Amino acid sequence: MKSNNLLFFKSFMSSPKNVGSIIPSSRFLANKMVDQISWTDTTAVAELGAGTGPITQYIYQRANEKTKVLLFEMNPTMRDKLSKKFPDFTCHPDASTLVDSMKAEGLQHLDCVFSGLPFFNFERTLRDTLIDQIYQALKPEGLFIAFQYSLQMKKQLSDNFIIEKIEFVPLNIPPAFVYICRKKRNN
Repeated sequence: MKSNNLLFFKSFMSSPKNVGSIIPSSRFLANKMVDQISWTDTTAVAELGAGTGPITQYIYQRANEKTKVLLFEMNPTMRDKLSKKFPDFTCHPDASTLVDSMKAEGLQHLDCVFSGLPFFNFERTLRDTLIDQIYQALKPEGLFIAFQYSLQMKKQLSDNFIIEKIEFVPLNIPPAFVYICRKKRNN
């Protein structure tokens, strides 16, 4: 656990705009995210910005044996650790290629996309690309569940998704907001 915290901290120090926090997500945040979906009906999900795997661990505990899970993490050291810890999940380096990665895995749509990406730290063009990839990847009325440290993404997310609710998670460093969004029928 301490090695994950140290790796996360070092990654933050070398690239704070891409990592977004100094330590991994808390179990409270991870639970809040993964408890939003019905796992018995879930066949395919992706996690963007999986980091050292605190949310991935809760996905692993809840996913059924038929659930296909795609993990996206740009940091090669973290991605290598994820692939070793979760060998049944596939690991990919670039969330902006979500649709191509999904199709390479033989998937047409995802039931849900979880995200820990610090969207507001990214340039607008990258944010737009990521939101478009998520929208394309999701099945009709699929869920996009993301945590952020502010409400600054609310307007942009509401362009493509119905924000069903935003949950505040104070027991995280820093405290976070979990956006529970459903893909709009027609965009």
